Amino acid sequence: MGKNFYIHYVKRGLDLLIAFFGLLIASPILICTVICLKIANRGAGVFFFQPRPGLNGKIFRIIKFKTMTDQKDANGNLLPDEDRLTPIGQFIRSTSIDELPQLINVLKGDMALIGPRPLLVKYLPLYSKEQARRHDVRPGITGWAQVHGRNALSWTRKFELDVWYVDHISFLVDLKVLLLTIKNVLKRSDISHEGEATMPPFDGRN
Repeated sequence: MGKNFYIHYVKRGLDLLIAFFGLLIASPILICTVICLKIANRGAGVFFFQPRPGLNGKIFRIIKFKTMTDQKDANGNLLPDEDRLTPIGQFIRSTSIDELPQLINVLKGDMALIGPRPLLVKYLPLYSKEQARRHDVRPGITGWAQVHGRNALSWTRKFELDVWYVDHISFLVDLKVLLLTIKNVLKRSDISHEGEATMPPFDGRN
């Protein structure tokens, strides 16, 4: 099976099938999560929408469950992530439930189930030519970097793994990522970077 045939036909077909039935099966979890976040987020909303670069750098709006409040300091600035992350939000993040709404992005064609994670738009001009190759495929809900360290990785190592995936994408690689993702979710491993609630910002160097 050729790489391009797999990407455009087999991989995309599997993405659509799994995303559709995944949303149906996960619907009770989605409903319960909406109710819990409605209470925990103190009026900040349940869903998080943000522009992210996708295939070939095309911008789309990612959909996630919102795991933080909008609490601000006396100057009107948002508090640090770790101060806004609620206990319920921490649980939802640690179990990766916050990623489930991205199945809608998969159905729309913005994302794949497996691929480099879509990062912030402001990082686009900071990538080296090699790092920018992560946008040669659709971004994923999970990916090669996520199952090899996730937020515990340095940015440099994360991008190296993303580009490795672009060069070695195949059904067997995707299957391995899927199985390792299930294992990591059950173990709740590699959720945070050391000293951070999520991941320190990328500055083009780290």
